[in-house]
Amino acid sequence: MLGSKIRSKRLERGLTIRELAERSGLTPGFLSQIERDLADPSITSLRKLATTLDVPVFHFLLDDAKSNPVVRKAERKVLNPDHGQVVFELLSPDLSRTLEMVIGRIEPGGVSCDEPMTHAGEENLLVVEGRMHIQIGADSYDLEEGDSIYYLSGLPHKIWNTGEKPLVFWSAITPPAF
Repeated sequence: MLGSKIRSKRLERGLTIRELAERSGLTPGFLSQIERDLADPSITSLRKLATTLDVPVFHFLLDDAKSNPVVRKAERKVLNPDHGQVVFELLSPDLSRTLEMVIGRIEPGGVSCDEPMTHAGEENLLVVEGRMHIQIGADSYDLEEGDSIYYLSGLPHKIWNTGEKPLVFWSAITPPAF
């Protein structure tokens, strides 16, 4: 389903796989696998595709079915399965609202991304379990269970799990960034 949405948007823009690869910095082979649902892009790759195709990332993640306001634990959408050291699950019904709520998990020693990332809007994180080190622009902060932090997400930011157990945090983001 994700692959067909990407293919559809690529064709709508009149791009070949090779042209999309050149503009997004991804390889043609990887894009072909994504479009055939043989590979899942990381959030970073999905953001590159969304930027290149001039759509918000959530365009690719939305389910076309009617949205239910209740999100059951067993039915949460995983926003980046099997990619990277952080796993995000969507706590809000979908990404078509003005607020996105996610739960993130990072294993001990893990990081949220290779390079500090930016996106439009504002973010508020709450550490539910574990210990977090977060870099926001030139500033760094250490947080423990129960601590929270608010920041403008246009500033480059990156999260590390500095504890000995999994780091679990809730994040409210507006507008949706995924």
